[in-house]
Amino acid sequence: MRRTLVAFLAGLIFGAGLLVSRMADPAKVLNFLDLTAHWDPSLAFVMAGGVVVASLAFAVARRRSHPWFGTQFPTLPYGGITARLVIGAGLFGIGWGLVGLCPGPALVALAIHPLRVAPFVIAMIAGLWIVRLLSARRVQSAAAARSESLVQNSR
Repeated sequence: MRRTLVAFLAGLIFGAGLLVSRMADPAKVLNFLDLTAHWDPSLAFVMAGGVVVASLAFAVARRRSHPWFGTQFPTLPYGGITARLVIGAGLFGIGWGLVGLCPGPALVALAIHPLRVAPFVIAMIAGLWIVRLLSARRVQSAAAARSESLVQNSR
């Protein structure tokens, strides 16, 4: 219960930060990314503030043996930078640059402008579902290939 409450409060604080900084406003984000006509550098300060807070949090976490509400710190499931990670990051950046939204701010903006943001959120959920489906198929194919290899090697 305590973990859920802390996660809920952290989400509320994060969402409030997105609203106050206007990162949930696609026009503000697009003006930040447009270095020509209407460039608005103010989001750089928001990002710098985020880096400072994250750096402090990592410094505190480094001195702890486990998280406050868990038994161990999470690790990357695939062990480092992979082609899948780079491709995903590229698609994330392209989507953010084209629309001015990324997943967190999109969910916050959905509460404010549901009709404007709903198509993005629906496409985002569809994309997540497709990636999960393709990943599951890839894992099944790899498992079948290993199983077949083991059978052939045991003969």
